[in-house]
Amino acid sequence: GHRAYTTRVLPPEPVVVLLGGPSGAGKSRLADRLARRHGWCVVRLDDFYRDGDEPGLPRSSDLDAVDWDDPRSWNAEDAIAALEELVRTGRARVPSYDISTSRRTGTRTVATAPGAPVLAEGIFVAELVGPLRERGLLASAWCVTRPRALTALLRLVRDLREARKLQQALIRERQRSFGPLRLSLLMRPAG
Repeated sequence: GHRAYTTRVLPPEPVVVLLGGPSGAGKSRLADRLARRHGWCVVRLDDFYRDGDEPGLPRSSDLDAVDWDDPRSWNAEDAIAALEELVRTGRARVPSYDISTSRRTGTRTVATAPGAPVLAEGIFVAELVGPLRERGLLASAWCVTRPRALTALLRLVRDLREARKLQQALIRERQRSFGPLRLSLLMRPAG
């Protein structure tokens, strides 16, 4: 007689590609382009910021405000857990975060196809390299950069457009990158 053998082929696991760099460098835009072109899933790591009223957030002494550029303002453990769940199961619930109110506003489900890369982009990807490598999930990590002054200008324009922070705080923050004279020239009304 004949024996029937069946083999079960498991799809390869998706892998995580990290896109990091300073705020305003173009990480989100690059991730969007790659997602459109290849159909890859994108996880916005900005959605893992802590709520602005959470006790113990790091503070910037010169701005007397939360220091959102400090990794302690962000929940690395939740981001790692979501990426691991996404890779292992193909789906994960991730927070939705409103930067203008510094608050999580809900959750949403992200999904990926078997074997497809998962792009995770944000300023704190360096915090994820080691833990994702240890779990066997990291494919690669990339740093997106532009000239410093251009990055600062693009960040300022985006933050003002999206009302991410109070205008005065944004201007004070950006004076470190531009210097007061150059920033005042950029902020002059046309005409």
